Amino acid sequence: MKFLFDRNTWQEIYGSIRKNKVRTIITVIGVTWGIFIYIALSGAAKGMDNGFEEAFETVAINSMFAWAQNTSMPYAGFKTGRPIQLKLGDVQVLKNRIPEIETIAPRNVRGFFGTPQANISRGGTTGNYTVYGDFPDFTKISTKKIYDNGRFLNDEDIEQARKVCVIGERTQKELFEKGENPIGGYIRIDKVYFQVVGVHKFVPGGGFEGDGDIFIPFTTYRKLYNTGDDVMWFSIAAFNDADVIQVEKDVKAVLKNIHKVHPDDERAFGSFNLGEIFNRIIGFSKGITFLSLIVGIATILAGVIGIGNILLISVKERTKELGVRRALGATPREVRNQIIMESVVLTLIAGIIGIILGALVLAGIDGATQDIDFPYNNPTVPIPLVLAALAIMVILGTLIGLIPAQRAVSIKPIDALREE
Repeated sequence: MKFLFDRNTWQEIYGSIRKNKVRTIITVIGVTWGIFIYIALSGAAKGMDNGFEEAFETVAINSMFAWAQNTSMPYAGFKTGRPIQLKLGDVQVLKNRIPEIETIAPRNVRGFFGTPQANISRGGTTGNYTVYGDFPDFTKISTKKIYDNGRFLNDEDIEQARKVCVIGERTQKELFEKGENPIGGYIRIDKVYFQVVGVHKFVPGGGFEGDGDIFIPFTTYRKLYNTGDDVMWFSIAAFNDADVIQVEKDVKAVLKNIHKVHPDDERAFGSFNLGEIFNRIIGFSKGITFLSLIVGIATILAGVIGIGNILLISVKERTKELGVRRALGATPREVRNQIIMESVVLTLIAGIIGIILGALVLAGIDGATQDIDFPYNNPTVPIPLVLAALAIMVILGTLIGLIPAQRAVSIKPIDALREE
């Protein structure tokens, strides 16, 4: 390792590179381009991963939603076009028949599915807001961030059909005075008084609710709007190791059986599979990362081979010089190390330049995507992966340097001195 700290070694490396400036620069660009492609594409894919993970951080990954529509086929004496109504009792049947289901949250809403928004008032302030009837299990599927001094709905609210509600940030601003604590206060929902027990923080992309929505117990909603056991839709979360696509098919099959719908009727029940979409996004992102790895390695390899060719030419041009060194006592090992070091240095310089350029591009992408309404965040490549890529480059540079190094060692001093 002593030759690494020898000043003459580095002077010779510099002199060799300087003699072939144009060739060296063109060859280095090839290696630089390879590591740049890897850093840029991998970082861009990671930014997509981060963006969607952030967008779905409050929603269960293996989740789906199912609702009833109208039949499109006659069955069991019923005509085509029969409207289907989901019931609260369907929940237990689905859980019993589909063990892959972790949580089911029946939901009702005032403000969607053709229903008008609820009239909300407090004092002299009145407005129209969307009101949801929910069970506490809903937060296992779509987490609600509640401000410190409040809470979400609990089991006692359901059992006792309490007139309590969780309001949104915008609802608080529009119905309460600035600085006033809404917890414990009362609002009227369609002329019925409800006590505020929590304020939910709005998270963009974290579910389908807005910053003004209000949540009340499912049982209270049932009494307020006389909906009985009717359910508008089910929010369903499967276990993480379950096939969410198959779970969706099973849910529809069980619902068809419960409500006497033809097994081939595809219009009787609608669904939205968030888990399937998320898995496709993750698969796409992994594909980009893998592609960047393949393209990057192939380009780096091509560039490193180019460096080997440059050094072969350099060895041929320096035949007389190498012969003189051998005649003056330079050992084959010293000559071999000299050529290998030139290869490694060129590869290392190219790699560092490529990493810097890739990092600058990712920083530019990050800045450009800060204010756009798209799930994209912090495009980076983990440091261990960058170091691993650099190590691979050095190894390849060392291996490719062995070829011109062996060529240099094979030159006999007497033959080299005869070289014109």
